[in-house]
Amino acid sequence: MSDQEQAHRPAGHSATERPPPEPAQPAAPEPEAREAGEGARTPEDTRPDPPEEQAARIAELEDKWRRALADLDNLRKRYARELPRELEAERARVASAWLPVVDNLDLALEHADADSGAVASGVKAVRDQAVEVLRSLGYPRHEETGVPFHPEEHEVVSVVDDPDTAPGTVVQVLRPGYGEPGRQLRPAAVAVSRKQE
Repeated sequence: MSDQEQAHRPAGHSATERPPPEPAQPAAPEPEAREAGEGARTPEDTRPDPPEEQAARIAELEDKWRRALADLDNLRKRYARELPRELEAERARVASAWLPVVDNLDLALEHADADSGAVASGVKAVRDQAVEVLRSLGYPRHEETGVPFHPEEHEVVSVVDDPDTAPGTVVQVLRPGYGEPGRQLRPAAVAVSRKQE
């Protein structure tokens, strides 16, 4: 390098240094921003709605909210009015199903002095009728023996030694049960066979 070139070189730069890079060019705008077509955001989109439009929207939402609350309150009041009527109607339906049973018991008692055999068969017929009423209401009678003990259907009131049956088998029903598992009036009171030592 000549003395003249060194004289024109700025101080602090050696001969091996590179010249400073050129300033970076700004990135090209995205296609969506360049095109003012559908979906492009304009400065108007980012501005908030005028206060009067905001107030109108708030008033509309408050009106819908109040209407929903009023509808809910009306529904709650209607349910509170109708529930006692529904319960009374169901009570009357069940009671009317039992009326023929009571009528037949009255007939059996009228003939109590005449023939004890007829009374016994009449009472049995009334009992069968009552069991049928319970079944029609969804609570069938269970008094099976020889079946495995099931905690949802049976209540153990006694344990007996019975070498002829498997352990945990129902050998006697002391009080019938009514209903199905998960929907019972009461479980059957049973005696079960003991596990042999």
